[in-house]
Amino acid sequence: MFVASLCHAQTAPVQRLRIVGGLGGVTQYTGQEEQFWTRDLAALSGGRYTASIVPFDRAGVPGQEMLNLMQLGVVPFGTALLSQVSVQLPELGAPDMAGLSPDVATLRRVVGAFRPYLSQVLRERYDVELLAIYIYPAQEVFCSKPMRRLGDLAGRRIRVSSSMQADFVSALGGTPVYTEFSQIVANMKSGNTECAITGTMSGHSLGLHQVTSVLYAMPLNWGVAVFAANRESFLALPPDLQALLRKELPRLENAVWTQSERETEEGIACSTGAAGCSRPSPGSMTAVRPSPQDEARRREIFATRVLPGWVQRCGPACATVWNQTIAPAVGIQARSTGQ
Repeated sequence: MFVASLCHAQTAPVQRLRIVGGLGGVTQYTGQEEQFWTRDLAALSGGRYTASIVPFDRAGVPGQEMLNLMQLGVVPFGTALLSQVSVQLPELGAPDMAGLSPDVATLRRVVGAFRPYLSQVLRERYDVELLAIYIYPAQEVFCSKPMRRLGDLAGRRIRVSSSMQADFVSALGGTPVYTEFSQIVANMKSGNTECAITGTMSGHSLGLHQVTSVLYAMPLNWGVAVFAANRESFLALPPDLQALLRKELPRLENAVWTQSERETEEGIACSTGAAGCSRPSPGSMTAVRPSPQDEARRREIFATRVLPGWVQRCGPACATVWNQTIAPAVGIQARSTGQ
């Protein structure tokens, strides 16, 4: 299905790209990516170029294999969640570790600091050209029982989706439970989990506001994703199309970031019934904002548990990469496993 990057229409001089986009069903895809590739590209190019796009979670493409498939040219233009590809390449999980970025401003600094290294790794190891970096609304904590502070998560069974989230939860004295997104509500109803870490807007869309009562509004992750191209496929594009994409994709990236930041707060509003929700069926949850003490504990847990856990899985070279890229942006140094 994705063997060719370009197909030439026989009835008109139009070149069509085939794109594997981000997660389907979320507005970052439907309102930004799909709009750009299926409509804006043609308008920007005067009708010379267009594209078709399918979300990666509906394309039959295993997320953790995306970079390998792009390297082979099977997927010439694709989107990969760093949390998924970092299963095989742990160092790429660095910019989105649990507890690292409590707000978008911090995340921008982190991603900006890591971006040159990320681009270099993709090019040298996979022959893939980095074209954009996307994020999703913040992953926060939905709980079925009351809570007032971060420490109240101790003793609770909490849904996680990554080893770094598991390290964060374990440091609090909670029990991490790996659960597929589609099973979150069922696990909550059955009592197998008492809390769930997931996106604020996706959690509302899933119906978590109907089975939980408290939303602890501390961003833990942001779902950082890369949009990239097989270099041979990209360099085979007409020069004017290459230039157009290099000019316009940063604008698409910024639009995705802006929307994700806005929807982080809208997701909270929708689950609590506050003003600012454009979705049907608002909830009546209580939003708990982290205190300065909780923010200090988040940073301490990241520095003493999450970051060392990542270095242990990733290796001493990753500590060096961290210290040369992200550490100056956040003021936290990593110690190698040999130190």
